[in-house]
Amino acid sequence: MPISLHAPGPVISRAAADTTVGPATHCPYCALQCGMYVREGEITPREDIPANAGGLCQKGWTAAELLTSPERLTTPLLHGDPVSWDEALDYVATRIEAVRAGHGPDAVAVFGGGGLTNEKAYQLGKFARVALRTSQIDYNGRFCMSSAAAAVNRAFGMDRGLPFPITDVARADAVLFAGGNVAETMPPFVRHLTAMRSGGGRLVVVDPRLTQTAKMADLHLQVTPGTDLALALGLLHIAIADGYADLDYLAARTTGFEAVRTSVSAWWPERVERVTGVPVARMREAVRILGEAERAMVLTGRGAEQHAKGTDTVTAFVNLALTLGLPGRAGSGYGCVTGQGNGQGGREHGQKADQLPGYRKIDDPAARAHVAAVWGIDPTDLPGPGRSAYELLDALGTPRGPKALLLFGSNPVVSAPRAGHVARRLEALDLLVVCDFVLSETAAMADVVLPTTQWAEESGTMTNLEGRVLLRRRAAAPPPGARTDLEILRGLAERLGCGEKFPADPRTVFDELRRASAGGVADYSGITYERIAAETGVFWPCPETPGEPHPGTPRPFLDGFATPDGRARLVPVDHRPPAEDVDEEFPLYLTTGRVLAHYQSGAQTRRIRPLTQASPEVFVELHPDLAERLGVVPGDRVRVRSRRGAAEGVARVNASIRPDTLFMPFHWEGVNVLTNPALDPTSRMPEFKVCAAAIERCEDGERVA
Repeated sequence: MPISLHAPGPVISRAAADTTVGPATHCPYCALQCGMYVREGEITPREDIPANAGGLCQKGWTAAELLTSPERLTTPLLHGDPVSWDEALDYVATRIEAVRAGHGPDAVAVFGGGGLTNEKAYQLGKFARVALRTSQIDYNGRFCMSSAAAAVNRAFGMDRGLPFPITDVARADAVLFAGGNVAETMPPFVRHLTAMRSGGGRLVVVDPRLTQTAKMADLHLQVTPGTDLALALGLLHIAIADGYADLDYLAARTTGFEAVRTSVSAWWPERVERVTGVPVARMREAVRILGEAERAMVLTGRGAEQHAKGTDTVTAFVNLALTLGLPGRAGSGYGCVTGQGNGQGGREHGQKADQLPGYRKIDDPAARAHVAAVWGIDPTDLPGPGRSAYELLDALGTPRGPKALLLFGSNPVVSAPRAGHVARRLEALDLLVVCDFVLSETAAMADVVLPTTQWAEESGTMTNLEGRVLLRRRAAAPPPGARTDLEILRGLAERLGCGEKFPADPRTVFDELRRASAGGVADYSGITYERIAAETGVFWPCPETPGEPHPGTPRPFLDGFATPDGRARLVPVDHRPPAEDVDEEFPLYLTTGRVLAHYQSGAQTRRIRPLTQASPEVFVELHPDLAERLGVVPGDRVRVRSRRGAAEGVARVNASIRPDTLFMPFHWEGVNVLTNPALDPTSRMPEFKVCAAAIERCEDGERVA
């Protein structure tokens, strides 16, 4: 059937498939991890995975095209020249040893990705700490879900994106979604919102733009960029003042409400309207929709989270959900709509600078002892916490920073904030090694590029946004010359004298991950490949239990929260302006995000012809009033400036955006040159979603057809 990449409908479905059409696997892109079959380059959606249940978005339908891309890497590159695998690995190991000998173990750093399988994320964290003995490891998931993770760990004692099955969304009576545009970022999610609304439920969307998701909503709260926290405080003020607080629930299941009640008294609705631009009447209507619903959910996405106050913003929305009595009730709750394919599992098993497998803290003596025993090392040999993602990138090549970097599954030259500065830091390294299956913008800068297999060419597990551990099966043979990340890590470990600790078989690695996670918050010890296949996924925590297998935990908070006393914590927070507010020189807010056709840094999707035809280049969305003042018409080239640099794009004039705001998609190199690396003090999340900017029409006035 023909596929329209411009169609307003977010999901394309086909008839049910069966296992004769190819190995059962999962999409390589977002955290829905839609089920699909792949055979001889043909994609067929699976009906048995609740996240997509027979539907796929355009990116999913075209995912197989990358398997045969002429841009695939199949030979290691050393300073741009093809070499053998032995020559490449020998060179990397020799340079690592030289850097360590001259500067110590922390002079070698590792940077991972939220798209790596659980097995690879686990093995990467182990490799850093056992083979390299470095504390300098983090991953690009720090740029995605870290603020929500920090907030819900503080509130609930456990971070799981959706602490309920995604199918619960369809049965809700009301959903408030702050800062998410799933109609473009993960279209199959929309089926659950559509089912909810078809059943009489109501949708409230918080966003500075009238996005495709906001157009679905019953109520759109169009906030000024950087003011989501003030809005959440105002909604909570109204909920308490208008009698929607569930006082019995608060007394029985939470602590901290009185302090929060006192703190939000200062955020009366009229004050919030002045800060956010959202009319009081619309705020009251949003609270009424949530407060009168029998089953309600509060969800957040990157728009609310990617701020230097992102942890506090999510905390304020969690406080709202708790005040209404939602978390820990079947069919209700708070959830973070995780973005990257393995954004959940990728942060559970050791890629983060401060974590060990099982979502354990690396500075916890008991956690260190448990994991060290599984790894067969002395706990004192484990390094402590390292730098967070941007701080790690910012330190590269500096006198006290790492001199070598091994990079897996990430493209920070495009995706990192203040990307021009990050590129300069990468250039300052003594050694940059990139493992990828295409020559991304970051790989093009590397001393050594190691060609890897990709999603359909290897097996492993992924954990989707609802905490369901899924099995990705190999569905295609990799091209000769490509190796899996696990094989690459084993090859390097052998040359560093510890190859026996790093098996390359994913099932063997997963069995070790199970032991390492046992007893942790994210306990996978009762999950096996066989169970995942038989049950189409298993929810963690799932400890190994004698006798009857543990059923898994689709709704972990029904009987109590994961805090020492079983109660959720409400935490007072206060609004503050963006780290960089508008002024006379930079009078506009710039916000960034995704578009339907592309994913993350675009290293994959920009190499798929139908997707590049649908969205060929970066654009700048601006309001008609602003365009008229500038003399800009649709198709003109415009230049956006911030305090960090400038980027150009094609003008799209659209009344769906605020007159004081610009929007640019971040899938192309140059856009994140503009963004602000100011960090959240708790999560270390950069402030991607708002910075001060100016715009001008390019002098040549070139019109793009």
